[in-house]
This record gives sequence, structure tokens and C-alpha cells, in this order.
Amino acid sequence: METLVLNTAYQPVARVPWQRAITLLFLGKVEVVEEYTDQTIRSVSFEVKMPSVVRFLKMLRFRRPVVRFSRENVFARDHGRCQYCGEKLTRAEATYDHVVPKSRGGGTHWENIVIACVGCNQRKGGRTPAEAKMKLQTAPVKPTRLPEGVRLTFTFQKGMPNSWQNWLRDLTYWHGSLDED
Repeated sequence: METLVLNTAYQPVARVPWQRAITLLFLGKVEVVEEYTDQTIRSVSFEVKMPSVVRFLKMLRFRRPVVRFSRENVFARDHGRCQYCGEKLTRAEATYDHVVPKSRGGGTHWENIVIACVGCNQRKGGRTPAEAKMKLQTAPVKPTRLPEGVRLTFTFQKGMPNSWQNWLRDLTYWHGSLDED
């Protein structure tokens, strides 16, 4: 079982094993916000409900977040534009494309994935941009940070405890991790 950890402003910052959450609780660093109703931790001298959500009592020092490889972050890196024709896309219209197709040994990583409109993605098909006589607007690279206004978030996904739903957004498709080679 895992415990969701919130910062002092009630924003999710981590998922930790329940044992780590209990350690943080006994060190006086967190408070329990929600508990698992059906899980109890027992010892010889005490009994406590297993924490589902805890919140830090003091501010955390800022750490530069690692830019995770996900559809949302590729969309942000490419500024929501098709990297072949330059058309501005909504998230619903955008697809992601392997520059070097997987069938040709291209991996699923920052340097080989771009946002493309459906038309360009279909036109390119299982070919390289050169073979399809298409030019990339910008070369795909791993960003060191995302454009301003883009925030990395935790999202609620199927299988997570229901008690986390109040604290996490449900945007699994866009925020879910891609398979990185």
C-alpha cells in the first residue's frame, strides 16, 4: 500500500510506501489527512489506521523537477504545433509520431518523438521524414525544463485508492508515462 504525500499547500509531491509515511509521522514531519478505513497497523503497545494521504507540516526546499517523458510534456515541448506542417493543435487533435519508426529501430524517447497532426502522421506513415519528403520544424530534444505555465502534476489513475481522488486530477492519457526505451 502507498501513501500520497502533499506539501503544505495540499498539492501532491510524492507517493511513498506506507512504512515511510509512518516514519515521517513519528518524526513529526507530517500530519495524516486521510486514512485507509480497512487497514490498521498494530504493534504491542499501540494501534493506528494506515495513512492514505499525509501532508508536510513545514515547507519543503525547492528542488528542480525532472522533466518526465509523457505525452503532455512532449506536447508542451513542441508548443502544441505539428512538427511537420506547423499547424496549432489542441491536445485532442494531436498525435505523437516516431521520427524514426519503431519498425526501423526508432525508440520511444525524447529525441525520437514529436507532436503531429493526424494528416501529417498518416502521410509520413512508417517512413522517415526524408523518405516521406517531409521536414521537421524543430529537432526533437530532451528539454531541461518545460515552457512557463506548464506544471508537472500527479494524476488520478485507475487502481489508485479512492481517497486520493480529491487530491489528484484525472488526465491519465496526457499525463501518463510513455514507454521509454
